[in-house]
Amino acid sequence: MAPINSRLTAGIAAALLAALVVYWTWHSGDRAKSGLGAATANADTPNTVAQNPDSVELSDSQLTSVKIAPVDVRAFPIEKEAIGSIGFNEELSVKVFTPYQGRIIALFGSIGDDVKKGQTLFTIDSPDLLQAESTLIAAAGVAELDSKNLDRLRDLYTTRAVSQHDVELAASDQQTAEGNLRAARDAVRLFGKSDADIDRIIAQRSADPTLVVPSPITGRITARDAAPGLYVQPGNAPAPYTVADIDTMWMLANVAEDDSPAFRVGQKVQVKLDAFPDQVFDGKITTIGATVDPNTRRVLVRSEVDDPQHQLRSGMFANFVIQVGDPARSPAVPVDGVVREGDGTMTVWVTTDRRHFVKRTVKIGEQRAGYWQIRDGVQAGELVVSEGALFLSNELATESN
Repeated sequence: MAPINSRLTAGIAAALLAALVVYWTWHSGDRAKSGLGAATANADTPNTVAQNPDSVELSDSQLTSVKIAPVDVRAFPIEKEAIGSIGFNEELSVKVFTPYQGRIIALFGSIGDDVKKGQTLFTIDSPDLLQAESTLIAAAGVAELDSKNLDRLRDLYTTRAVSQHDVELAASDQQTAEGNLRAARDAVRLFGKSDADIDRIIAQRSADPTLVVPSPITGRITARDAAPGLYVQPGNAPAPYTVADIDTMWMLANVAEDDSPAFRVGQKVQVKLDAFPDQVFDGKITTIGATVDPNTRRVLVRSEVDDPQHQLRSGMFANFVIQVGDPARSPAVPVDGVVREGDGTMTVWVTTDRRHFVKRTVKIGEQRAGYWQIRDGVQAGELVVSEGALFLSNELATESN
């Protein structure tokens, strides 16, 4: 019995050993497969990380093409703009008519000429002046004769050759003649003649029908509707000349109905013109239209612009800017740091390490002194490309192709 038990025990032990070998082999294969799978997964992981399509990495040589600066904070005035045109200040524009009827003899000014107050514009042959001067000469002659007669009678009265009544009658006539002479002088003076001119007419006993019409103000001749020989009358249009004071000009602009509440009479404006790109003209609003144009939905705004150098011309196109609120402080990026994309959006290039750059869409506001106001998209202090943003956009387009 002992040998049988020994053989049985040895068989059981062999079977257990075989089972252990199979179990070990099986699980070792699973672990090997698991390890291989993990290694394969780890090897594939870096290739699955997606790269930002709007990013660019520059080499050391390429970095010399751009400049980097932090986003600044600047004050941007709250302003309104409008397009208008320059015109003459009609409140300081005078139509020069002849004070009396007659035919024009000569003209002494052309459109565009600058004239002084009192400078002769034209002369006319005036029958009214001729009549007034003739009356003056006659009155002067009568006054002189009556004065001599009074003196003669006074001498005769001393010898009792004439009565006192005769002397008194002569004195009355002399006083009447002096009154008529003063009235005649005043009548001629109305035609613009000076006392020296009147004395010369009396002394020479010569009537000159030439009436001189001077400029009533200092300014520029803006219109001339006269010619020699033309018969003119007081107040009959068109006026022979129009003279405007050009120390101030008007700027007429039509602003959008929605913007009109921001404008007020007396507000200061700054006017810029294409003819003078580097110059700003100062002015102020003097009139705001009382109605809205039903077709354009715009309101007339009239400004008075100072022009001491007389540079402005009527009809010039102008752009006026007016500050309607306190300046707003906002992030700002230099103009060369902002790129307008093909779809109309505005972008900047942002970086954190000065080598990798990411394009970011922003909303811009006003442009002033070489900076764009950034309303949304970047914050103050962020690093952005201040010069060479277009270079980065071209690099991105090249890499995309």
